[in-house]
Amino acid sequence: MLFDKRVSVGLKGKVYRMVVRPAILHGSECWPIKKTQVQRLMVTDMRMSRWMCGYMRMDRIRNEVIRNLVKVPPIEDKMR
Repeated sequence: MLFDKRVSVGLKGKVYRMVVRPAILHGSECWPIKKTQVQRLMVTDMRMSRWMCGYMRMDRIRNEVIRNLVKVPPIEDKMR
């Protein structure tokens, strides 16, 4: 569903916030968080968001624009 072109980006963002993000962050409360782990989670989050919108890095669209399309805050804010 997240990658179906017929589904709106807003609905994809809601599903992503409710299903995917909790799965990614599961157990992070117990981790001793390091900068490398935060960076990896941020990269994973943006890759998924770009993929949902149908963009690639070569399209050169800023992360803030994609986050606004999907209406998802940065994952680092959610972790802290």
